[in-house]
Amino acid sequence: MEENEEQELFDYYIEIGAISVIGVDDDGEFIYQITEEAKELAPELWEAHLNYVDDAMMQLYKKDLVEVEYDEDLQPTFKLGAKGLEAAKQLGLIEINFTEEEPL
Repeated sequence: MEENEEQELFDYYIEIGAISVIGVDDDGEFIYQITEEAKELAPELWEAHLNYVDDAMMQLYKKDLVEVEYDEDLQPTFKLGAKGLEAAKQLGLIEINFTEEEPL
């Protein structure tokens, strides 16, 4: 896909509400988020997003940067230390302004 086509698709996702602006980083760049509505509005985007998150979390796990705990219903809880938080920020998994003390 060409850059112009990618931008048009990105703009379309924003227009339909599948992607929203959630803030601005320290460099003045917009921070975007894939919305829950993307599940219905743009299922291909939602699926790509889930695949990216799964792959990124596996990368963090393989680097021992994330700890996974399961509750009685086998629902996972992920815990990140300082290095894990920084890596997750770089991968776009968590908002840039999170600190170690804030919940994920």
